[in-house]
Amino acid sequence: MFKFQKILIVIVSLLTTIATYFGIYSTGGSGQYYYTSIRGQEIAIYGKGIYKDMSTDVAIQGIAQDYVTLYLTIPLLLVSFFFTLRGNSKWKYVLTSIVGYIFITYLMYLNMAMYNTLFLVYTIILGSSFFLLLSLLIQDHDKSLNFNSKHAPMFKWSGNFLIINATLIALLWLSVVVPPLLDGSIIPLAVAHYTTLIVQGIDLALLLPLSFIAGYLCLKKHQVGAYFTLIYTMTLTILMTALCAKILFMANTGVNVIPAVFIIPTITLIATYNSFKMMRGIN
Repeated sequence: MFKFQKILIVIVSLLTTIATYFGIYSTGGSGQYYYTSIRGQEIAIYGKGIYKDMSTDVAIQGIAQDYVTLYLTIPLLLVSFFFTLRGNSKWKYVLTSIVGYIFITYLMYLNMAMYNTLFLVYTIILGSSFFLLLSLLIQDHDKSLNFNSKHAPMFKWSGNFLIINATLIALLWLSVVVPPLLDGSIIPLAVAHYTTLIVQGIDLALLLPLSFIAGYLCLKKHQVGAYFTLIYTMTLTILMTALCAKILFMANTGVNVIPAVFIIPTITLIATYNSFKMMRGIN
């Protein structure tokens, strides 16, 4: 592993720990209040901690994801870094996936979180994780996976899973965006007091097409497709775990989380199972 990759991992792990700690445990502020957006919509504002200017539902989800990032992702990042340094190639796939999760997370945070004192921290995490992820992908320049032929059906199944998941999520987001365009209201209620739909936009523009293409190439028995199917599926496992935490936190505040409380854990379990099976199939 290159020296600059080690430096970036230290930066990412340290700053992500700081960001998530303040996200969870900062408490300053007067508490929840209501704000009328520029569109005349009454928005419940969280009013506490580093997310005090964000809507209550989004702030709660951010805190839930911070728990997953701090207590699951950062330890996994350090463990996979340790074993990668010892020459274990399987753990390098885990490392790449975790860095991918952190990059996606702070791409969302930097775009969606209301400006706060952690702006530069988010910026450095996003930049460092991007260049670290890029270097890890380039380092595996041939993208070839030496997996046992008897595990080929698992890669095929995982490819189908990524295609189906991408299609269903795309339809879900389009069901949020398209109806207001058709009835003339234009802006979905989910925009609240933010500028746009960041999560839906990034998913539709980047992440879901990547999932679909990786799955398609994997079905065509392309080595690049198999490689990215493995990386994407493991990254999706952590993202879905964070989403499960968000659902639990929302349910705790009295929000109706049906049917998401059944669908999201199911996707999480499938992604986790596929990740383990594909990792076991690599020689």
